[in-house]
Amino acid sequence: MRRREDALLVDGYNMIGAWPELARLKEKSLEEARDRLLEMLADYQGFSGMQIVVVFDAHQVPGVGSSFKQYRVSVVFTKEKETADACIERLASEMAMRSRNLYVATSDQVEQRVAFGKGALRISARELLIDIGQNRKEIEKVLERPKNKRNELDNNLSLDVRMKLERWRRGQN
Repeated sequence: MRRREDALLVDGYNMIGAWPELARLKEKSLEEARDRLLEMLADYQGFSGMQIVVVFDAHQVPGVGSSFKQYRVSVVFTKEKETADACIERLASEMAMRSRNLYVATSDQVEQRVAFGKGALRISARELLIDIGQNRKEIEKVLERPKNKRNELDNNLSLDVRMKLERWRRGQN
């Protein structure tokens, strides 16, 4: 069971390439695929309570890199000439703590081994997608529970107390 203080580093483009829905979206628009990934991870973060950092590889794009929050998920675009793998390794070293688990989501075998060497636990793209699907089912169960429309407190009060409250409600002391 993952704890609230746990953290998850996600190789963004690795997930986009591995998840069928996102791979299809990528064919139309890479930006749409990124946004959908962030939406899915935001839902997952909201339910699991884990801190999530998504890293997108920008090593072939000039610039100094950037980081920001979208849907309360931390998003990092790597610096020029920095790969997502290198950034994830750096972040794993910085975020490693004994009091929490650090997970790295990637299907890159080499990156999985390196992350494990940094003290992180690995989770494949497929495993993360399954976990997100299971969390979505749990959320749907919670939302489908019938809501009691009756005032449950009223049923637990004595007649004397209910009468007194009713008089107060009507402004009669």
